[in-house]
Amino acid sequence: MSTLELYSLKSELLHAIAEANDLDRLEEVRVAALGRKGRVSELMQALGSLPPEERKAYGQVVNSLKDSVGEALEAKRRELTKTALGQKLATERADVTLPVREGPLAEGRVHPVSQVTDEITEIFAEVGFSIAEGPDIETDFNNFTALNIPPEHPARQDHDTFYLPEAPDGTRPVLRTHTSPVQIRTMLREKPPLRIIAPGRVYRSDSDQTHTPMFHQVEGLAIDEETHLGHLKWVLEEFCKAFFEVPQVKMRFRASYFPFTEPSMEVDIGYAKVGDEFRIGEGDDWLEILGCGMVHPNVLKNVGLDPERYQGFAFGLGIDRIAMLKYGMPDLRAFFSGDLRWLKHYGFPPLAIPTLAAGLS
Repeated sequence: MSTLELYSLKSELLHAIAEANDLDRLEEVRVAALGRKGRVSELMQALGSLPPEERKAYGQVVNSLKDSVGEALEAKRRELTKTALGQKLATERADVTLPVREGPLAEGRVHPVSQVTDEITEIFAEVGFSIAEGPDIETDFNNFTALNIPPEHPARQDHDTFYLPEAPDGTRPVLRTHTSPVQIRTMLREKPPLRIIAPGRVYRSDSDQTHTPMFHQVEGLAIDEETHLGHLKWVLEEFCKAFFEVPQVKMRFRASYFPFTEPSMEVDIGYAKVGDEFRIGEGDDWLEILGCGMVHPNVLKNVGLDPERYQGFAFGLGIDRIAMLKYGMPDLRAFFSGDLRWLKHYGFPPLAIPTLAAGLS
C-alpha cells in the first residue's frame, strides 16, 4: 500500500472515530480498525511478505497509523463517557424523601426459643444459678444409668430413644433424651455446693402437635448439705412469678415418680382461659408445667457423693412448651418449620434483651 493510500486510510478512520456518537458505535469503529481482522491489523500482517529493505520504513508508517488511531479512539471514548454520565445525571433522580429501608436490627427476629431461654437464664442467674452445658451425643451411663434409670425402663427402648451405632466397647451412644446428663457431668467434675441450670436440645422419637423429635429443655440442680423441699418450692414459685410476670401464682405439687428423684412431684399452675388467652395467676383451672423432686440417693452415690451428707433438688421443664403458653403459640411444629412469616410474627427484635429490671417480654 502506498503512502498516499495509508494517509487516505488514516483520514477515513479518524473521520469515522469523530463521527461516532455513542460508545457502541465507537467500539464498532475500533474493531473495524484494530480488531484481529481490522484494516490496520491486516496491514501489520502484510509486513512479513515485504522485501527486507522495505519492511523498516513500511513498519514505521503502519505503527504511526496504529498509534494515531489508538489515541483518537481513547480521546473519543473519554469524551463519550463524560457525555453519557452527564446525560444520566440529568435524567435520573433519586427521591430523597422516600423512607430509609429498615436494616437488620429492625428486620431481623430472635427465635422465641432463644428468647425464652434467655429469659429463663436471666431469672435463675438472679438467684445464684450458673449455666452448664454438655454434648448432644451422650453415653448410656450419663443419660440413663447414673440417673437411676433401670435397664428395663421404657425410656431405654428404641421406639422412644435415638441410638447411634454400637461403639467398639459394646456401648451404644445416644442422642440425649433430657439435659439431666449435664447434671451428672457437673457433679462428677465439681464438688458441692452446686447450683446450675442446663438448657439445651434434647431428642425423642415422637412427633405431633405438641411433640417434636428434637425440642428444648432446661434442667435445674441444687446440691449442698442443707437444701430441702421448701427451697425447691420457693425457687419454682419465684421462677413462675418472674417468668409469667405476675405478682402471684397458684401452684399445686402432685406426687409422681421419676427414677432420679425421691420424692418426685409434678407441678401444676393455676390459670384462667379467656377466649384464646391463658391468664396465669387467675382462675381455678390447672395446667401441668414441669416435674421436680429431691435428688435420689442412688444418683448421688453414682457420682461419688455421700447421700448421708449431701442432698439437693432437681427440676426440668420444656422450653418450647412454656414459650407456647406464655406467648400464645398453638403448634409446636411451627417452631422448626423455617417459615419467615411465623418468625416475623412471633419473633423478637434483636435488641429486646430480657432483663428482670426492664421486664422480660
